Amino acid sequence: MSVSHVTTHILDTGTGRPASGVKATLEAKSATGWQEIASGRTDNDGRIKNLGPEAVEAGIYRIVFETGPYFGQKGTETFFPFVELAFEVKEPAEHYHVPLLISPFAFSTYRGS
Repeated sequence: MSVSHVTTHILDTGTGRPASGVKATLEAKSATGWQEIASGRTDNDGRIKNLGPEAVEAGIYRIVFETGPYFGQKGTETFFPFVELAFEVKEPAEHYHVPLLISPFAFSTYRGS
């Protein structure tokens, strides 16, 4: 399996474990709104290595993570039914890794490698 241009990893900081089974959708901003490019679910290690094509053009993108169902399956109340992370691809030759750290009432992210 090839690694896509955009990848992600989710860590549940409340448990200290990867968040598996979370649906994530990659979208690109266009003149008419957001257009879905691809979607996937995190594996047992909390990763999606094939989220979208092998290359994307410069532009504005976002990943929408469906965190509500993840916490619901665990019987855990959460404040965030989903998390949207928007980012800009300025250098199409670079890889873009967009990690998400989640807990029921907080989230954080950073530019990964």
